[in-house]
Formats: sequence, C-alpha cells, structure tokens
Amino acid sequence: MLNDQKSGGNTGLIQKFNEKGLGDHMSSWIGTGENLPISADQIKDALGNDKIKELASKLNLGEHDTLKSLADLLPQLIDRLTPDGSVPHPDMLSQGIDRLKKTSPGG
Repeated sequence: MLNDQKSGGNTGLIQKFNEKGLGDHMSSWIGTGENLPISADQIKDALGNDKIKELASKLNLGEHDTLKSLADLLPQLIDRLTPDGSVPHPDMLSQGIDRLKKTSPGG
C-alpha cells in the first residue's frame, strides 16, 4: 500500500486521503503532534473496496478485521515512518516498510 508504486506510493496514499476529505488525518499522522483517530469506514472510503479486498486476501483476514486493523495501525505506522514531520523520499519509505515486514512474525 505505502510502497506500492502502481498506486502512487506514499504520495498516492496521501492524495487519496486528501481527495476523501481526510487530509487533516493524514497530516496529523505525518506531523509531530497528536494523531487523529480514523474509523474503519473512513479507511474503506479512502482506499476503496478493491484495495481492501486485496489487502484482506494478502493478510488472510476478513474485510472487517482488515479495516479495523488498518484503522488502528495506519496512524501509528505513518507516524513512525515520518518522525521528523515530513514525508521521506519514496525509496526511504519502501525501505522502512521492507524492514517492518522482515521483523514481523510472519515476515
């Protein structure tokens, strides 16, 4: 999702959230202040049904569980990948995602 260059990578993700009126949420996660919470429905609206189905399949989870997990984890993930309050170069973000995959229990 973040390192998926077909979808525009991190810039594409930011753009999707802005287009759906969730730019304040994304900005709070990137910035150094408090992260705004997001609901599963807002995640679904921003990413779209097809992307959620794709992610659910890759994660071997139901769509509901995928959405709940994204709503819980995406703000933290974006926050940790942007510790200085700015979006890193796409290659740096991809490297961070790759590192997270390698340290996860399934990775």
